[in-house]
Amino acid sequence: MWEYSDKVRELFLNPKNVGVLEGANAIGEVGSLSCGDALKLFLKIENNRIVDATFQTFGCASAIASSSILTEMLKGKTVEEALTISNKEIAGALNGLPKEKMHCSVMGQEALEAAIRNWRGEPAATQEQGGEIVCKCFGVTKALIVKAIKKNNLSTVEEITNFTKAGGACGECKEKIQAILKEIAGRAPGGVITDLRIKPAQNLANPLPLTNIQRMQKIMSVLEEIVRPRLKQDGGDIELVDINGKTVTVALRGTCSSCHASKLTVEGLVQSTLREQVEPDLIVKENM
Repeated sequence: MWEYSDKVRELFLNPKNVGVLEGANAIGEVGSLSCGDALKLFLKIENNRIVDATFQTFGCASAIASSSILTEMLKGKTVEEALTISNKEIAGALNGLPKEKMHCSVMGQEALEAAIRNWRGEPAATQEQGGEIVCKCFGVTKALIVKAIKKNNLSTVEEITNFTKAGGACGECKEKIQAILKEIAGRAPGGVITDLRIKPAQNLANPLPLTNIQRMQKIMSVLEEIVRPRLKQDGGDIELVDINGKTVTVALRGTCSSCHASKLTVEGLVQSTLREQVEPDLIVKENM
């Protein structure tokens, strides 16, 4: 289970500047639902200064909090000042992110750059511009990996996974990622990148397996304290129907029950939150 700062928890439960921005003249969209994270950033720019910013996001607590804090950081800045904001600054404004969630801050930086390109009338970055796709599971290109390495001084495959998600699924691309690290280290004066070993994936579960009772208690606590408040913001609610081993069955209530995106809510918000807060291999199903 990851440890979140109070700031992350606050903005996850009560995000600021959510929704479509009327009169936005700069829009940046990155990620995809199939990869688990997606962000759409809306900016209103007047006289080269960002006067308002909002967002829509699909993702975990870190993605929501990173998007929310970014909109606050952008307001009042000139376009040039905004473009200097790094993913490290986004994470720092949240009093830190778990290392496994640093890609959420990177996604915010990418959305900002995409929005500014849109405002300037420049074409959106294409897959061809990003070069070879290294991680097919998440669609991560070599250009994105190289950029993350250089901007954040990354030196291991594990760090690259944390910042870009590349290598975080099937793992087949880890040898390619290692080759990119070696290539960059070979160009750097003195070879600044030293540790090129592929580290085994961390076990995201608790050090000791949860008992059935512990698992049930944690699931009920997370649903009540984190998931339910999020759904109630939009007039929805959730009911725990059953827990059978690591399979959790829930029923959506209120506006969520008739929502055509209920599957995304269950697999996205509910399942991802339970996997982060309880165990990484939980499966959540909707009681139809």
